[in-house]
Amino acid sequence: MPDRSQLWFEPLIWMDFRLAVIFTVLIPLILLVWAFAQKTAVLQTLLIIYWRVASLLAITVYLGIAALPITFVASLVAQILIPLSLWFWADLNEEIGDLPDRPLKLGFLAWRWAVTLYSTLSAIAIVPFISCAFGNAKADSCQAWFQPSWLYYQFFHANSKPEFLGFLGVVGLVIYALCLGYFLIVRLGKQGRSAMAGDE
Repeated sequence: MPDRSQLWFEPLIWMDFRLAVIFTVLIPLILLVWAFAQKTAVLQTLLIIYWRVASLLAITVYLGIAALPITFVASLVAQILIPLSLWFWADLNEEIGDLPDRPLKLGFLAWRWAVTLYSTLSAIAIVPFISCAFGNAKADSCQAWFQPSWLYYQFFHANSKPEFLGFLGVVGLVIYALCLGYFLIVRLGKQGRSAMAGDE
């Protein structure tokens, strides 16, 4: 981690990181376990879709460990895709609306609105720095965004080389892009906004 003076917006980056852990990891994990415990199939389906889409956030962490410029694009795309994955499916939205107003449904709806708001604000925050993906990513203003990834690296991968972890991130990104491309080109045309149609 390079030595440098702290920039004024770095506390906001760390706040974004903490909110990401809460809203994109902890709460949806609790909701998924809860949905399985309550045998609520529609919420299970939507949350599994969410985790598939949100895996891009994990990929950005590994890209960020190696300070790769593509991290900024991947992060922006993730923040756009996450709310889309939660609201896109017409059949799931209808089934959720028909669920009785019990704590699981109410908790899920509250989280869906909260993560939508968080993702929107996070995407807006990263837009001014998207030039880091195409310019000087070594500038202090760009490097500041890698700080949470470096902290993750120190806790969980201190004995690994950042370059290797970045390579894993690139491999993950390629696989993610291929899966997303397959969905957009093949499955979307067949199933439209019906999440269940792809399982028939």
